[in-house]
Amino acid sequence: MATLFISDLHLDPDRPDIIDHFLAFLDGDAQGADALYILGDLFEAWIGDDDPEPAKRRVVQAIKDYSRSGPPCYFMHGNRDFLTGQVFASRAGVKILPDPSVVDLNDTKVLLMHGDTLCTDDTEYQAFRSMVRDPIWQQHFLEQSLEHRQAMAAQARDASRQHTGSAPAAIMDVNDEAVAAALRTAGVETLIHGHTHRPGVHEFEVDGRRATRIVLGDWYTQGSVLRWSGEGYRLDTLVRDEAGG
Repeated sequence: MATLFISDLHLDPDRPDIIDHFLAFLDGDAQGADALYILGDLFEAWIGDDDPEPAKRRVVQAIKDYSRSGPPCYFMHGNRDFLTGQVFASRAGVKILPDPSVVDLNDTKVLLMHGDTLCTDDTEYQAFRSMVRDPIWQQHFLEQSLEHRQAMAAQARDASRQHTGSAPAAIMDVNDEAVAAALRTAGVETLIHGHTHRPGVHEFEVDGRRATRIVLGDWYTQGSVLRWSGEGYRLDTLVRDEAGG
């Protein structure tokens, strides 16, 4: 038995193969898990819990069916799906976790984050994040018509692609001091996050103590899952056949 962590699936109706891959993961590889944590960007975009898009509703129902089968499912907002609310949580059968959160995994305190707040060198993105995470901005956005929100989301995705394509690669990754500060504030020595799409395990020191940062991979062409149990942890790539898709 293991606790599973995934992030950055960026599920979108235009990529039905990855949706099928995720649903196959829920029906196969994720069965029997102690718990499932989704650390943000499950969806490519989420414009409100009232979005009737069939593919997204299919994903929400699949997560609900999975959580009903036994394993608790936890969800953390990402930079693409931060507007998921309590209606979504109820429909999906998930508990929304604040970012950051500290959890106990087999007697080890672990800090969970989506990861975007660690990329402090990307000041343009951080300014955008501060704007869209403002409750007043969100209320105003959600009051707009569905069509208007869809258009705004499409514009935001285009702007994000342009920014990602033109910004130096270094600023798109985490800032080492931001990582150290997050660990100090949480009082832990292990961090799990996504966002950067650079899966790996990093060992370093914070104030003379050994620390570990585990980065989850994205699901653009394959799956990525972290398995954590009493015997240790393993960051795996899920090829299509392994996930049953």
